[in-house]
Amino acid sequence: MATEMKARGVEGLDKEQMIGIFRTMYLSRRIDDKEIQLKNQNKIFFQISGAGHEAVLVAAGLAFKSAYDWFYPYYRDRALCLQLGMTPLEQLLSAVGAEADPNSHGRQMPSHWGHKDLNIVSQSSPTGTQFLQATGCAEASYRASLLDEIKDKVNGFKGDEVVYCSSGDGTTSEGEFWEALNTACNLKLPVVFLIEDNGYAISVPVEVQTAGGDVSKLVEGFPNLYIQRCDGTDPLESFETMRRAVEHTRARKGAALVHAKVIRPYSHSLSDDEKLYRPDEERTSDAERDPIKRFGALLVEEGFVTQDELQKIKDAVDKEVNEAADLALASPQPAKETAMQFVYSPEVDPTSKEFDTEEGAELSGNAGTMVDLINRCLHEEMERDTRIVVFGEDVADCSREENLEKVKGKGGVFKVTANLQRKFGATRVFNSPLAEANIVGRAIGMATRGLKPVVEIQFFDYIWPAYHQIRNELALMRWRSANDWKAPVVMRVPVGGYLKGGAVYHSQSGSTIFTHTPGLRVVYPATALDANGLLRTAIRSDDPVLFLEHKHLYRQAYNKSQYPSDNFMIPFGKAKTVRAGTDLSIITFGALVNRSLTAAKQAEQQGINVEVIDLRTLSPYDWQAITATVKKTNKVIIAHEDSLSFGYGAEIAARVSDELFEYLDAPVRRVAALDTFVGYAPQLEEAILPQVEDVVRAITELYAY
Repeated sequence: MATEMKARGVEGLDKEQMIGIFRTMYLSRRIDDKEIQLKNQNKIFFQISGAGHEAVLVAAGLAFKSAYDWFYPYYRDRALCLQLGMTPLEQLLSAVGAEADPNSHGRQMPSHWGHKDLNIVSQSSPTGTQFLQATGCAEASYRASLLDEIKDKVNGFKGDEVVYCSSGDGTTSEGEFWEALNTACNLKLPVVFLIEDNGYAISVPVEVQTAGGDVSKLVEGFPNLYIQRCDGTDPLESFETMRRAVEHTRARKGAALVHAKVIRPYSHSLSDDEKLYRPDEERTSDAERDPIKRFGALLVEEGFVTQDELQKIKDAVDKEVNEAADLALASPQPAKETAMQFVYSPEVDPTSKEFDTEEGAELSGNAGTMVDLINRCLHEEMERDTRIVVFGEDVADCSREENLEKVKGKGGVFKVTANLQRKFGATRVFNSPLAEANIVGRAIGMATRGLKPVVEIQFFDYIWPAYHQIRNELALMRWRSANDWKAPVVMRVPVGGYLKGGAVYHSQSGSTIFTHTPGLRVVYPATALDANGLLRTAIRSDDPVLFLEHKHLYRQAYNKSQYPSDNFMIPFGKAKTVRAGTDLSIITFGALVNRSLTAAKQAEQQGINVEVIDLRTLSPYDWQAITATVKKTNKVIIAHEDSLSFGYGAEIAARVSDELFEYLDAPVRRVAALDTFVGYAPQLEEAILPQVEDVVRAITELYAY
């Protein structure tokens, strides 16, 4: 890249705008400098700068439409946010952790941008998670353009809005970058990816991160991807480049990628010292390309301003930044009492009576399996709410719609989503790539725009690629933005063993990991009727929900039910006494419910009267029901399919021992799987997973205590 910057006629930029570009660039740098000063004075707690990236970011802000387009920036994008309308005070409020900070209200580090009024969606520390969310955000526009009935359901749908998504060069090493490009190009989505390449990911140089050291060359094989490159330290070249990319995408010609070469004149953050890995001559070379010095000199040389006028601009900016810093430092941090606010929706409470239509529910028709009643619920809810989209691996009847009349249709590997595509069309029911993070990340982006994704992860055992999106993004979106943003996605996930052949990778039951995640509701029905009512509650709630469907229970005769009405709901946190008893209690869920009932019947032959409680939802769980049964029988067993150590039962046991100790006549007993994995051979599987005889043994031993 040449270091010389030349003035030239740029269509759409007048003298005032040229000066405005410099002012915003300089303002961004001075806010960085002020934050560094405040950090050195121990008045703020973290600093990461956008220095060296200012030119392409101001250009991007000019090329996009503020509060019209949608933005997924990364932590270097200070200048973009300023150009879009964020104020110096709002950025410095973030630095001091003020409650009034519109980015996160004191909940995230500085430079984690978010602004509801400007369509800047809450961003987080994990690099690369924004790619799939931005893709989903753009996909909401795409799907609204295909279907009139959802156009008014998609927030901010105009028909030509574009999504901005940026990252550093190092982040393109993340797999989710490639997953996002794959979907964006496959669907020709209206998203512009800006790669701000400063040559380093903290201390790792680009040639170590990227094969060949040039990511834009690597992606040249993607179809429908408009690739542009520019000197990101030149605001005029950057503006022309960004404008071309945005115009291409706004015209719905497909996604675009802009590869901008920028510099990083400061260390990665104040926790880093670049002198440890960058030689002086390299740092000096970067300094010669400083966009602010070069563009300021250009304005003077070309007669846009005099040197004195330029200094007055700088002085005015310095004054504005200092005044904003004083105001920010005086702004209060969030009160301690607010810590638990917005973990879940404050408006919609799925544990409330509003979601309880279980009592006296009228049932009709022939008895159906859990698969049947879940399928019926999905049909009814998609009919009721056009915001619902269903996608995942193999969930459609047939992706090639021209073949729909020739084939029976897939509808999921367990047939749970059968005929949904036939009924509601391929715009609302469609297959995803074989990529779990892709499913959840896109769903978050769609939910941000007001759609209601109900997605399927084909097997719980393969949910782990999506765990990053679930734990750090989906469950946290509302809390980290203090309710400015939300993502009420429902994830349906077949789970569990007892399959005879499921083995290691089709039999996992790791529910404990997800119940440990604040912000996520975890539901685990044991019967067809409960699955129907709880899924309806999950869909109508306003929180992200992990809806676990036990594969062994999908088609069992003993848990069948007739069909309830289309308003049948079971609230979260409401357990069910499936067998009354007086001598001891079993608290359980999932496949252990029926096994516990069978064990209780066997124990009755020995004169032991066992009460069985099905929790039905794991987060939240029904502590009142647990309290009542412990006080009633004074002895308790907790039975679950997951491993014993560190399992879900440990939390219940600990709380019972802590809060109900005086009501106990014996230690709390747990029945669970061995601390290993599920084997393929039936005899091995039987030894590993808890069986009826294991529950019976626990009953007799506890009764005799």
